[in-house]
Formats: sequence, C-alpha cells, structure tokens
Amino acid sequence: MKILSSWLRSYVPGITVSERELADDLTLRGIAVEGVFDRGEFGSLFETDITTNRVDAMNHYGIAREAATIYGLQLRPLDASLPKPADGPGYPVHIESKDGCGRFTARILRNVQIGSSQDLVHREPLAHRFRLLDQKPILNAVDATNYVLLGMGHPTHAFDLDKLEGGIVVRRARKGEKLVTLDGIERTLDPDDLVVADERKPVGLAGVMGGLDTAISAATKNILVEAAWFDPATVRRSSKRHQIHTDASHRFERGADFNAPPIANALVSKIILESGGHIDGELVDVQVPEARARTANRAAISFSLSEAHRILGPTEEPQAITASLVESTLTGLGCGVKKRTHTASPRPLRQDLDPSRAALGEASSAGAPPDGLFEITLPSWRLDLEREIDLIEEIARVYGYNRFRNTLPAFAGSVVELPWAEKEATLRRALLALGFNEAISSTFCSASDAELFVREPRTAVALGNPLSEEAGMLRPSLLPGMLAMLALNISRDVAGAALFEMGTVFSGDAARVDERPALAIGATGNAFSSRESGFYDLKGAVEALTGKFSSRSVYFDRFPAASGLLPAWLHPGRSARAVLNGATVAWFGQLHPSEAERRKLKQIIWLGEIWLDRLYNQPLRQPAPRELSRFQPVRRDFSLIVPDTVTYSALTAALAALAIPELQSFEPKEILRDAKGKLAADHYSLLLGVVFQSHERTLREEEVQAWSQQIVSALEAAGAKLRT
Repeated sequence: MKILSSWLRSYVPGITVSERELADDLTLRGIAVEGVFDRGEFGSLFETDITTNRVDAMNHYGIAREAATIYGLQLRPLDASLPKPADGPGYPVHIESKDGCGRFTARILRNVQIGSSQDLVHREPLAHRFRLLDQKPILNAVDATNYVLLGMGHPTHAFDLDKLEGGIVVRRARKGEKLVTLDGIERTLDPDDLVVADERKPVGLAGVMGGLDTAISAATKNILVEAAWFDPATVRRSSKRHQIHTDASHRFERGADFNAPPIANALVSKIILESGGHIDGELVDVQVPEARARTANRAAISFSLSEAHRILGPTEEPQAITASLVESTLTGLGCGVKKRTHTASPRPLRQDLDPSRAALGEASSAGAPPDGLFEITLPSWRLDLEREIDLIEEIARVYGYNRFRNTLPAFAGSVVELPWAEKEATLRRALLALGFNEAISSTFCSASDAELFVREPRTAVALGNPLSEEAGMLRPSLLPGMLAMLALNISRDVAGAALFEMGTVFSGDAARVDERPALAIGATGNAFSSRESGFYDLKGAVEALTGKFSSRSVYFDRFPAASGLLPAWLHPGRSARAVLNGATVAWFGQLHPSEAERRKLKQIIWLGEIWLDRLYNQPLRQPAPRELSRFQPVRRDFSLIVPDTVTYSALTAALAALAIPELQSFEPKEILRDAKGKLAADHYSLLLGVVFQSHERTLREEEVQAWSQQIVSALEAAGAKLRT
C-alpha cells in the first residue's frame, strides 16, 4: 500500500523526525515500510506492507493514529462538517438482511456539478496526492469516494439518484437475478449474495462492487451517497464466488469500522459539494443493534499492569511500563481507559514465572495490590483486539520490542518423553540403517484416498471447512502421502527412492476423533542398489522392525483376492501381512495395478503400512549378550528336494520344534531349480546349512550324527526329502 508522508503529517502536525526515522519507527511497530521514495517538496512515498488483521491501518488516517501514539502527539480530528441541509425527508432505507448488513447511511445531494476529475483535483492538496499515489482520475464524485478511502479507510459509493426506482433495500439476492457490475460484466447472483437494491432491481453487490446501471456519469444531476457496514464473511463469500477483489471488499472482508459510515459519508459529500450543489434532507442512518453490540459496543476488558509485567518481562529502562504509559498508549490507539478500584483480591503472581518482579518494583501478591487495574473499552475500528493479552501486545508493540531485555523465560519442571519415544527412536534408527529416508507429508487427503486406505470402513473423518477437495479429509492412513511423495520423485526422474514416514492417523466421526500412530514405508526404482527394489526388500524391512520387539510369535501370510480380506490397494499376488502375537500389525506389497494406472504411475510401487498402536503394545527386545564358546563349531549341509507347496517357514518351524540346545543356526545356502528336467517342475533343490556348537565341551561325532538324523526326520515330516 502506498502512503504519502506529507498526508500523514497533515493529520499529526507535531511530527518532527525525518522521513527515514518515521519509516523506521513505524516498521518497528508493525507497520512495515518496505521502501521510502523521495517526492521532493511533497515529502516521501512509503511502500508499506499491512498485515491482514490491521484493516484500521490500511489508510493514511489509521497510520497517522499509530504515529501520534508512538510520539505522544495529538491526532487532528477529521473535519466532517457540512452546510445545513434543506428541509425534507431523507432517502428511505430498509435493511432486510440484518445478518449481512449492520449499518447503512444515505445522504441526498442535488444539483451537483459532475465534470472531469480535473474540476475536482486542481485544488491543493488533492491534485498532488492523486498524482503521487498513481490514482486514475475518473469523475469528481467517483474520485471523492476513492480519496476518502485512501484518507480514512472506509469504502463508500455514489449512486445516480435519478436512476434509482424507489427506496434502498439491503437484502439477499433472488435466484436468477442478474447485475451488470461497474466492470461491465453481467453476473448471475446467488441467493447467498448480499445486494443493495432499489424497489425493483439490484444496484450493487454489497461491499464488493456497484452496479453499472446506477453509476455516476457526466449527465448525473442528483446523487445518493452511501456508506455502510457489511458482515465480513458475507462479503468474502460473494467476492470469492464472483472472483472479484476490490479495495472495498479487501477492507470489508477483514472487518471495517462500524462507527465510520456517517463520517465517511460526510467526507465524500463535502468534497462533492465543493463543485456545487446542496444537501436535501437529513442523513438516514439505519443500524442493527446486534451488529453494533458485537463491534462498537463490545464488553470492556479488564487490564492489569502486573499481568503486563509478568508477560513482557524486564525492559532496558527500569520501571518503563508504567500506569501512565499504559493509559497514554491505549488512549492514543482509541481505547477508552478507566481506572478500576480494588474491590477484590488481586490475581496471584507466580514468582517462578516472573523472576524480574523485584526489579520492576511490584508489590507482592500477598500485600496491597499495585496501582494498575483498568477497564478498557475497545475501539470500533480494532476488531482484532479481544482479550487482555491483545492489549498487552499493543503496549509492547508501541513501546518497542527492541527496548525489552533479552531474557529467557523461567521454567519449572522437566521435559517428559512420550511413552513410546524410545520405541519410535528404535524404529527410526533401524529404517535409516536399512537405507530408507524419512519424509513428511500432509495431514489431509482426498475423500477417494480416505475411502481406499481407511483401516475400517466408514471411519474416515471429514473436515468441516476444508482447504480444497484434495484436502477434505483427515488422513486415515499414511499411504496417500507416501504415494504422493514417491510419485513426485518419479516425476523428477529420480532413479530410485526408499522413504518412510512416522505420523498420526485419524478415525472416528464428527463427535469423536481418535488419533493413532502409524508408519508407512515405500520404495520404487533402484532404491537400494543397482537392481530394482522388490517385494523382499519390503518384507525384510518389516521383519527387521518387528524383530525389535519381544513377542511370542511373528509370521507372514497372504490371502487370495477372492477372500475379500486383502486391502484394495494391494496387488493380490504380490502382497502379505505381518501377524505378531496373533494380531495384524502390517500390510505390505505392490500397489495394485489398477490403482497405479489411475494415478498414471508407470513404475512398480512397493508400499507398506505398520500399525504402530499395536506394535507399541509389545516391549522392546532387550539385547542379551552371551559369552562366545571356546569350543569349535561343527557344520553340516543338507541337500533337500522341496515341493513348491512347502514354505521355508514350515521348515524353520520344524527345526525350531526340535529344541536342540547345540543347534546354533541354520540358513539356506543355495536354492536351485532344475533346468534339465531331472526334478519335477513343481519342486526345487535347497541346500540347508546348519551349525552345532556347545559352550561346555567339544562335540562328539555320534552326537552330531544323532542330531542330523533328527533334523532329516523333521524336514521329511514337514514335506521335504533328502536328496540322494
């Protein structure tokens, strides 16, 4: 926003600092001046960045109020005096939609002289201000509304009175109504749109843009000047719906001043009347009490000086935040300040949170209360002020954050870890060691993703006010985010990616939302080496993670697609689940081809999700080191022929059931399929290596032979045969 320093100084004549100092002081108080451009005898042009909550500062008078408060000077009041109006009734106004319009003022001007903007702005200081602010002159009545908007910040509008048919009615649009706005576009109105209408038609989209049919033209003789207060949410919905963003909507959407319309109306009327004409009838000012109560007549706030000291801490200058400083600052900002008598015990001050109290000279909470209790009436133009802490922030802002000491807040107590912090750290270390990289995705997902990846049907939670359709649900699973991250890597031509994410997933309904920890892993391309990542990379990762926890049993299985037990996002032939102590803790495998095609993913994607809420129920496996044996191990190899129907887990279970203490380990050393047809097509050759070792003695040959025979018998019982 562009601000003229000379215009600011006209409102606060006592400012003596330089332009650069003025810009720096405003910036330190939250009115960010990002550029200062010299304009010679007309002062400087400030390029400012005003935050959205400070609609009161989106004009020259509002920033002048800030400057006056900073320097302790008097702000010159706006001159809204007008000549005595001719006797007669005001223009009839009726607010039908009281939830959309809280106040509406209307004043009739007759026999006005409409001409080119030069007829208005040739007089100082209007000409220079319009030119320096790059304002495009139109017609004098239109430029008057723009000038007042720049000056004191409240939007106004001027109607050609002779084009209005009957009184003004502020109402909701009727279905199918149309309005040609000032930009020449015909718009079909929505029943939720708030419009300013006469008795026959809409003449303006309230708070956004006026209508072309009643616009000021060179032939206009009589004018109706309007200044109103419209509900911020109503204006924003209409602005978004019709994709119109104007200076007026920008301010109304953020909360305009309820008490400003009569003043703004008078200022516009005064400028127009300088070119000729007179006022016909009194100002019509229609108000909605409910809107006034929640804006201009808000309840007073209690303010405690001791609470300000506790929150803000010590300043560079001792005892700088005093009762007089509070009173002058809040009064300068427009608040009504009234000292309150001590009719009740003061609030206790916590010594452990305020080690600087002695330096600030405060009385003890056990003694007489300090002289610093106020009742603060809030100004109508500062809807962002709601609580005592907001007023404390205003005190600190105007006083200057740079004038407080650099201190750390005191803290009593200790940091307490979450119950599963150690388990989470163990899993993270394991995944990083396996070659996965940690990533973080959005907490939201689309409705289609929520339906596909939800753990239990119809438990996904919809947002009441989503950012978009693609982020309309709380994620019931981490897999939508994992898919999006893998797809992003593929689109950037990354050769391979192996990612994991640990986070919270949500389930329930609008009344109750449950949060549960979860872990997602994913891989694609050459994620771990020069070869393509595959199913067993994921299985190995899941096995390594579950192996970190103590359990009675861990096994992997799978279901056929026809069973209906397999998650819809998994490939039916390349997927499995992990079961720990009889409870499912993970599903993993290849993304279903139809889902990959829908997402336009040409590479194979491997995904897995571990339900940490179930895994965390188990204690971590504690390392149990044991002394190395001083006696030599004995190794034996068994060459087996195994049918495809016999799984390796069945063989390992048979060996474990033998419970031979000296059987230290066993592992497959070779798996071969007979290319020459000597073996049946549905069989394979397995070379199994086992190691025997004792910690007490050297093993004898007859012992090893006996154990070997037990192993052969157990393997044959499981379905394998010793190769001859």
